[in-house]
Amino acid sequence: MQPLLSFEGKKIVVTGAYSGIGAALVELLRQSGAEQITVLDIKEPESAVDEFIETDMGNPLSIDAALAAIAAADRKVDVLFNNAGVAATLPADTVMRVNILGLKRLTNRLLPNMQSGGAIVNTASVAGNRWPEHLPQISALLSIDSWDEGVAWIGDNEALVADGYFFSKECVQVYTMQAAKTATAHALRINSVCPSPVDTPLLPAFRETMTDEIIDWAIEAGAGRVATAEDQARALLFLGSDLAGYVNGVNLLVDGGYNAALQMGQVALPGQ
Repeated sequence: MQPLLSFEGKKIVVTGAYSGIGAALVELLRQSGAEQITVLDIKEPESAVDEFIETDMGNPLSIDAALAAIAAADRKVDVLFNNAGVAATLPADTVMRVNILGLKRLTNRLLPNMQSGGAIVNTASVAGNRWPEHLPQISALLSIDSWDEGVAWIGDNEALVADGYFFSKECVQVYTMQAAKTATAHALRINSVCPSPVDTPLLPAFRETMTDEIIDWAIEAGAGRVATAEDQARALLFLGSDLAGYVNGVNLLVDGGYNAALQMGQVALPGQ
């Protein structure tokens, strides 16, 4: 009898799998029987993968080269996990390039050639939960096809973009919803996972840019413990699996109850 959650025979692409959530995801995919795991990252992962393509997700030429390598292998991708992301310790322009422009370019160009019945899963963030406040501006950016014009838009909207992290993750949540109809037309699904703070090598960078007070408050407001990389990887695995076959256009909060407590007024914002 086939296990309920199985990736047997599936060909997978994961971006950002050198460490953290991506590395945990690769391990779970291997345990779940994935046939082919291709990783796109600037560093080669230590875990065993079938193919590593050195890729800078903030560089359109690097992304296009990775797409060409995938196409040259002449195999249909079943699931794309857009996990690569950077924190606001880098310039805002770089954060936006990696976190949304690169994600969008890779997805839009790979999606039409993916295997029917497959899935795309993005790693967003609870930092993007305030997207309704900026929907017109986000939609304007997402409507731009040209990479250079997208970069120019970011430069023209510095006050809105700010350090890049919150706005980029708002864009990922909106992109996930906007792309759902297109995905359906190709017999695919697209969803995202929205983590609260996670114990990965990026956590010190988030503490630096968001302060210890905010990070510790978000942890305590949720489950009272920081999420592990595997907590988030399990959610990614579910959304990429056939178990989530009728789930499309959803930004899944994986935050230990943080957002629920906030929305219900059960926790107070820091300083209140």
